[in-house]
Amino acid sequence: MIFMSYSQRETEEFGATLAAQAVGGSFYALIGDLGAGKTAFARGFARGLGVACDISSPTFAIINEYSGRLPLYHFDVYRIGHLEEMGDTGYEEYFYGGGVVLVEWADLIRDFFPPNAVIIEFERIAEFGDDFRRIVVKK
Repeated sequence: MIFMSYSQRETEEFGATLAAQAVGGSFYALIGDLGAGKTAFARGFARGLGVACDISSPTFAIINEYSGRLPLYHFDVYRIGHLEEMGDTGYEEYFYGGGVVLVEWADLIRDFFPPNAVIIEFERIAEFGDDFRRIVVKK
């Protein structure tokens, strides 16, 4: 599936739409450069799951947990220096549990993806404007 977003709001709305389809045990790998829309998508996704608070990228915490229709585990693995550090996060409990996992910068930990991973790639395309994003969802 390919989605074209012309604004941050549209990116958030797309995240909310996908969240409506999420089931326990879902895993979403968000891949894209800095500023490509991963966190905007995650905000909308959280809202779509009924998370009441605002969310931000957990760059320094690595993981934030939220309560909604399903538990949401929002990872940002940008600061993971070595793959061995993933073991310190207790990722298996989250990746193979009953909640929903969103991982920003997921391309850094491809070896850890569960078999049901949904890969979502974000790309900025400047020729169509600063806010244009192509979002590709691969199952």
